[in-house]
Amino acid sequence: MSEQHRARPRTREGLVVSAAMDKSAVVSVKRRVRHPQYHKFIELSTKYTVHDQDNECAVGDRVRITESRPLSKRKRWRLSSVLEKAVKDVTDEA
Repeated sequence: MSEQHRARPRTREGLVVSAAMDKSAVVSVKRRVRHPQYHKFIELSTKYTVHDQDNECAVGDRVRITESRPLSKRKRWRLSSVLEKAVKDVTDEA
């Protein structure tokens, strides 16, 4: 009975909406749920503050995050991987 099995941590995929903080980013995760009364599908979003150790993500990147132990007051998720980098538009710089 001394063996303890740790549950697999939850993972989410979302878009980076802010990367202005040092070693942190804000990721917006969208999900579709069915309305209990009207039975239409609605899209809800949740923002997670994520620990980004190497400051590798930028605004617009699609990332995968993993649940972890509390790292600060609001950070409970870590950046697992960057799935897709944001496409930078050349016309924005002119």
